[in-house]
Amino acid sequence: MTFLDRNTLADLVAIRRDLHAHPELAFNETRSADIVARELAAYGLEVHRGLAKTGVVGVLRKGHSARAIGLRADMDALPLDEKNDFAHRSTHAGKMHACGHDGHSAMLLGAARYLAEHRDAIDFDGTVYFIFQPAEESEGGAKVMIADGLFSQFPMDAVYGLHNWPGIPVGEMAVMPGPVMAGTCAFEIRVQGHGCHAAMPDLGVDTLVAASQLVLALQTVVARNVPPCEAAVVSVTQIHGGEAWNVIPDDAVLRGTIRSFKPQIQELVERAIERLSLGIASAFGARIAVDFDSRYPPTVNSVAETELCRRVAADVLGEDAVRQDELPSMAAEDFAYMLQVKPGCYVWLGNGLGSGGCTLHNPRYDFNDEILQLGVSYWVKLLAAALPAASN
Repeated sequence: MTFLDRNTLADLVAIRRDLHAHPELAFNETRSADIVARELAAYGLEVHRGLAKTGVVGVLRKGHSARAIGLRADMDALPLDEKNDFAHRSTHAGKMHACGHDGHSAMLLGAARYLAEHRDAIDFDGTVYFIFQPAEESEGGAKVMIADGLFSQFPMDAVYGLHNWPGIPVGEMAVMPGPVMAGTCAFEIRVQGHGCHAAMPDLGVDTLVAASQLVLALQTVVARNVPPCEAAVVSVTQIHGGEAWNVIPDDAVLRGTIRSFKPQIQELVERAIERLSLGIASAFGARIAVDFDSRYPPTVNSVAETELCRRVAADVLGEDAVRQDELPSMAAEDFAYMLQVKPGCYVWLGNGLGSGGCTLHNPRYDFNDEILQLGVSYWVKLLAAALPAASN
């Protein structure tokens, strides 16, 4: 089932591509927020701005029910140089919509437009809040919106989110209750040795050798500490040390990420990293300091809301097109903060098979405009299912 006529779909594609061509980073989505607010106002919606600096909330009411839901899209881009050469490629060096937030915003705008224009034809009773969130990528814009009063200013019974997903075919959706995306924690390990001439290594404590041993040792954290039926990831993503070819550096720094679904697994992994770090430091005569920076919590779907979303997805796409095999993912998502406060569900909508480098956070990614129609249809049907009008 689809809801958009050809002209409306063309408008959405134009908005999506305009957003793609003008990406903005966390808490600086001023132009994007202006477009969103302008469109919502043009549809006749009540518009609120200022939460988390650039956040926008549109409000649509019908009937007399006090029930309300929130539908959320993210707006920010990534600090990445785009390598596409199509007409709507990024015009801002070092910034790119490589995760599809341009498409998420366009889909939610499309749903707002359709619902506003066909309010009398859609059988619902209550309030829907269209939440356009800044700073999903690493900066926790959802948490800031909540702290700024999102749920107190806009009381809602449940909140729903959607992400496009390369690798899932167009016309399919992944829906699952429970943990669907991991919690994330950044770590930094500082190795302090004793710098010396590279020709006289016996006079120093080689930080790079100690750091290299630690990188290898960290690969055992999950394999030999985490119970086999649990999930966790430890990845070293940065190594910094040394500036000259003939100097063994005084210090080195390792950085990376931990992903898990349970607090107790996160704690287990952190203790294992500390234990290995201190042991290797002792073995090489170095000193090591380990710091952890917890970022996003796990994204956990509530059971009742997930079943509602599954039924809606089956209605829009067909029963056979709703799957669970792609879930969960060790990627993280700050929609998790909203789900800590309100029940709700986060789903994945197929963006295609991801050919030609079109995968998330890749410099050749592009949102698939073919799924705009599907996303709008899902949002519209979800609203009607979540806020049904009372039977006469």
